[in-house]
Amino acid sequence: MTLSNRLWRSLFALSGMAAMASATHIRLASWNLRFDSMPNNITVQQTLATLSDPLQQPAFLNLTGEQPWSTRRIKVAQRLLSENIVLAGFQEALVRQVDDMAELLGTDWSWVGVGRDDGVAAGEFSPIFYNKPVFELINNDTFWLSNTPFVPGSKFPGAGSVRIATATHFRVKATGKNFTYINTHLDDQSDDQRRLGASLILWRAHFEASQNHGHSTVLITGDFNSASTGDDSGAYQIITGELPPVAINSTFMERFPIPNGTLPGFKALDLRTQVPRFAVSGNFASFTGFNAPDDTSQYQAGGFTPSHHVNGTAIKVETSLTDDGVIASDHRPVFGDISL
Repeated sequence: MTLSNRLWRSLFALSGMAAMASATHIRLASWNLRFDSMPNNITVQQTLATLSDPLQQPAFLNLTGEQPWSTRRIKVAQRLLSENIVLAGFQEALVRQVDDMAELLGTDWSWVGVGRDDGVAAGEFSPIFYNKPVFELINNDTFWLSNTPFVPGSKFPGAGSVRIATATHFRVKATGKNFTYINTHLDDQSDDQRRLGASLILWRAHFEASQNHGHSTVLITGDFNSASTGDDSGAYQIITGELPPVAINSTFMERFPIPNGTLPGFKALDLRTQVPRFAVSGNFASFTGFNAPDDTSQYQAGGFTPSHHVNGTAIKVETSLTDDGVIASDHRPVFGDISL
């Protein structure tokens, strides 16, 4: 596969603020967890009870291929906690996976999100997890990336799946600064759906950035299934301003009005392109499949941030593989460091 293959998972930030006297430093993660395709009844506590104590060196790459979520979830939580993140956007998480991550991350963490199929618990979530000592959740909502964005379970014609975006408003407890955070997962089959999804998210981001006299910051993470160039790059090019947005639902525009009802000049900047080159990790691909060692053939574009008032300092793509051969997900986690 080449760099033009459809995969673009990213962290974005958009903002309308002037530079602030004091910065808030945030490490956030975006990770497609791979849905629970091999369900069983093993609980988190049962999995924890199987961990060897004292620690024993595992047989190197003893396991191959996809493992059940009940095996993978420990690896996901260990990786996230070791990175000292304070925000995380997941994709492909079924309700069991969301509940398991909440248990493993611990009582300092909470989350918001809904199942995309019914707006409650059915189907995949695009949840946002946040560290409660650091952030106060102000409110949250979900919209569907379809022609009827406020109809739960609505699907874009020709898309492979129902697709959603989770939007949140947070306050940083230490400073009182507010920001918006949106997490999503665009379609893997329909480029038209990805273009519509990117247009809806960009419109919503512009609305949020225009609030409070233009002093609002917006962060975006997601699995966009879109390369930065090539035939399937429409979503990437729309959200980064290379292509104009497509027509979107008028009710959506009315609920989230933006100045003059237009988007000229408003765009997201890829975080990977904004941080110092030395601060970009050597790993590039975020989709690997369940192969060991990691198959890095598919493209990962990075994240997004504006150059003024949301400063990106680093971005990295980390492995999902551990010595025992377990690959925590068929996607790698992406971590970004920013200063609000």
